Amino acid sequence: MKAVRLHGYHTPPKLEEVAEPTISGPFDVIVKIGGAGVCRTDLHIIDGDWAEAMDPDLPYTIGHENAGWVHEIGDAVTNVAVGDTVILHPLATCGLCLPCRRGKDMQCVDAYFPGLSNNDGGMAEYLRTSARSCVKLNPDTKPEDVAALADAGITAYHAVRKAIPLLYPGTTAVVQGAGGLGHIGIQCLAALTATRIIVVDRNPEALALAKEIGADETVVADGNHVQAVKDLTDGEGARVVFDFVAEQGAEHDAWEMTAPDGSQFIIGYGGHVAAPTLDFVAGEKNIIGNIVGTYSDLAELMVLAQAGKVKLHTQTYPLDSVTEALDDLDNGRVRGRAILVP
Repeated sequence: MKAVRLHGYHTPPKLEEVAEPTISGPFDVIVKIGGAGVCRTDLHIIDGDWAEAMDPDLPYTIGHENAGWVHEIGDAVTNVAVGDTVILHPLATCGLCLPCRRGKDMQCVDAYFPGLSNNDGGMAEYLRTSARSCVKLNPDTKPEDVAALADAGITAYHAVRKAIPLLYPGTTAVVQGAGGLGHIGIQCLAALTATRIIVVDRNPEALALAKEIGADETVVADGNHVQAVKDLTDGEGARVVFDFVAEQGAEHDAWEMTAPDGSQFIIGYGGHVAAPTLDFVAGEKNIIGNIVGTYSDLAELMVLAQAGKVKLHTQTYPLDSVTEALDDLDNGRVRGRAILVP
């Protein structure tokens, strides 16, 4: 089969022929990939940012946002059958450890992460995952239309879900960054809360899309955007700022846009947070980290997606155009999410 393989850090991955994955355990599921999201994390992977944390053996196949059709199942799999349309939670978990019992998938002590850890991912024709990772979809769902919800979607949904108690009517939320994750976060906020939504981005096209999908106000990130948000919030800032950028100074802008007794939710990464401790004490401001959502987050998000309340805006590429897709993402030419279709 064809697969996108990373042979070395700081070098582009290559499309090459490799053996198809095989069933190795009773709960294994082989999925024929119908869509694989191209994520900024893939750029970080190529740059070696995850090498120390995950330590994968090179070469390996990248891709952690995947949907498709069940191709083969292990002897103990009962929740899906061959031919089912599925989206895959990015982490394959054990189901037995205490974090799993609590529903904290991302803290599983015996998990593997296809496309990120030492396991092949889904930028390929087939992928091996676990029965516990499979969310069954309506059979008429096109995997390419939903694949990126497997990571970008549930990451945004997870953050919004956590913030719901803070976003009662009369509050304001800022979404900083209206790209692949941010445009999903905007829709989740509109679907799940009554908060006023202000979106900040440097790209006018991204802001135009934000306005179409639920933003009440948009602000161009032109150097005056922090003051613009303050002006829109009577000088206070927002109750919650969702920072989908969190690098190149954006993380500090998000802090400045956060109101007293407010919370900065960090979803993007790459930067460094530094703030006077007096801001925490006198202003009672909070910083909250967010990682990929849980299996139940993904199941809930798919209910919203299949009801038409959250729509993934995509640009599709054939598998052999992976270099173009990565380059478009890196240079800000993707509106919404880039999807590889084998």
